[in-house]
Amino acid sequence: MTHYWLMKSEPKECSIDDALAAPRRTVPWVGVRNFQARNFMRDTMQVGDGVLFYHSSCAEPGIAGLAQVASKSKPDPTQFDPQSAYFDPTAKASEPRWMLVDVKALKKTRLLNLPELRATPNLADMLLLKKGNRLSISPVSEGQWRVIRRLLLG
Repeated sequence: MTHYWLMKSEPKECSIDDALAAPRRTVPWVGVRNFQARNFMRDTMQVGDGVLFYHSSCAEPGIAGLAQVASKSKPDPTQFDPQSAYFDPTAKASEPRWMLVDVKALKKTRLLNLPELRATPNLADMLLLKKGNRLSISPVSEGQWRVIRRLLLG
């Protein structure tokens, strides 16, 4: 069964353009340091799942492209690197705390911003739009996926 996800990335860290320019259009989704988001990658995500590539913490946040999960979860190497902003001194190689999946960019789209998402009645229950939600990875229902694809691709 295919699952669908919204995955947030700061464009200064990794934009949809960066992902499209990467070898095989694939980037490791490093730096997730939230247990719930980690658990989605570790326990639920499967190769081929659909991804809404979301630009966050920027002048105009929004969905900027379509992607797919391209690998099973694996340890995030940044947790072990003292030079990394994502270093976790409590993580052990024998028991990694933080995981990642590879994400393959499929297509850059027009930016579907928050006001437009909020103005779409069929998206009212989307986790991204819930007050106080700050998850970097959140599930998207199949119905929400179809509505967003229609808004993005016509």
